[in-house]
Amino acid sequence: MKTLLIVLLHVVALVLVPAVSLAQQQLVDDPEVYEKTHFQQSCKTADFGPGFIKRIDINNDGLTDVVTDNSELTCDGMRGPSCNADGCAHNFYVQVKEGGYIMIATAQIYDYDFVQRFGNMVFVLKMHPRFCDRTNAAPCEMTVRVRGGRFLTISKK
Repeated sequence: MKTLLIVLLHVVALVLVPAVSLAQQQLVDDPEVYEKTHFQQSCKTADFGPGFIKRIDINNDGLTDVVTDNSELTCDGMRGPSCNADGCAHNFYVQVKEGGYIMIATAQIYDYDFVQRFGNMVFVLKMHPRFCDRTNAAPCEMTVRVRGGRFLTISKK
């Protein structure tokens, strides 16, 4: 009886877990409108700097994707309200061929460069040294490539 109950719980988990993960991958028509609407509703006054939205092809598929930078947000007079010692929140959205965008990552980083290496565009994320298992003051630089909807780490230094 106990074994049957465990098997049933596993079956229920296998059925529900994909549904939950799909619900988290919400399709957004335009990340700029989506993010700005969110902050306009959660702040009394929300001002967005020119670097709040960057439209670039982050996964090398020919479609324009979006990166948002919350350090460019001023919410109720406070610049970068989600910023802390680890950096500021950046959201990464990829455009899907069927239309719309899916957020694939949120990263708390200092900054990033988007550069070409060996024929592919990659991010060099500048972040807190602890992300490279270091305690010194120099920022960690993590080089990542976006494939489809996933970040693949190439190197850390």
